[in-house]
Amino acid sequence: MRSHKNAPLTPEGRKRLVERCRTRPIAHVAAEMGISRATASKWVNRYRKFGRLGLIDRSSAPVRQPKATPGNTVARIEHLRRVQKWSASRIAFELRAEGMASSRRTVTRHLARLGLNRRRFIDPNGESNREVKVITAKHPGHMIHLDVKKIGRIPDGGGWRAHGKNSPEARAAARAKTRGARAGYSYLHSAIDGHTRLAYTESLENEQAATAVAFLNRARKWFAKHGIVKIERIITDNGACYRSNIFAAALSGAEHRRTKPYTPKHNGKVERYNRIIAEEFLYARAWTSERQREEALLTWNLHYNYHRPHGTQDGKPPASATPQRVDNVLASYS
Repeated sequence: MRSHKNAPLTPEGRKRLVERCRTRPIAHVAAEMGISRATASKWVNRYRKFGRLGLIDRSSAPVRQPKATPGNTVARIEHLRRVQKWSASRIAFELRAEGMASSRRTVTRHLARLGLNRRRFIDPNGESNREVKVITAKHPGHMIHLDVKKIGRIPDGGGWRAHGKNSPEARAAARAKTRGARAGYSYLHSAIDGHTRLAYTESLENEQAATAVAFLNRARKWFAKHGIVKIERIITDNGACYRSNIFAAALSGAEHRRTKPYTPKHNGKVERYNRIIAEEFLYARAWTSERQREEALLTWNLHYNYHRPHGTQDGKPPASATPQRVDNVLASYS
């Protein structure tokens, strides 16, 4: 057991304490070393009783633990984990069936103490024996991923990114917020086709259900212009707007699937798109107003879909894989 960084005594310090107390009063030595007399007496008495071993830290757990898990139960937990590779819940269920009742939390705690709490710890090669499942869209329209990214609004004239932190302009914008000036957030609603990676994004005022439904309808028309006329499945997170009744009514026959809570990788395609738009558009330059950024978003949509190379399409833009290609987009849109 290791002493904490502010501990006044280490095993070596305790040894010096004992040596000094052989020729001097304990109270004087304790005051000199900055500890209490009771603490000094404790280590001196332990040394007299146990020798050098008495100066080593020991567990503070009680000697008798009537409610501790029996040893045969712990051995059974280890056996089921190593041989059957079962989860803590399954092991707890099996123990109850065998008359050795133990909660899932108790089983989890013992697996951690045994060093078997991770599946990769069980196999000799250290690899997980679980097969990673990849969510793959089979064709355009098979899966449309929706998400909302909340971003801070840019004050007129630009914020601290344009003028620097603690600049007069940044302080003026901060004072305007305290006086009730309209700042708040903008909400980037995005829809991306899981097969082609074709994406449609709008900057809207909120993330309410009615706004999400209106965006879905516009996105559906936009995808239809590229030949994606039938959307079979819509993937979203568990946001309130996606759990509303009006959103369910607007699916138009598409299957709605929500991701597992706190598991953004299940909606990874749109999450990856959010990262791309943040790195290459939102924070790639300093904006002077929210209106300027909203207008530039239209250009970003063109750049991403028709000109930006994408790894999934072998270096071609997402629009190259759509059933109906749109070829009237200018190569330069500066």
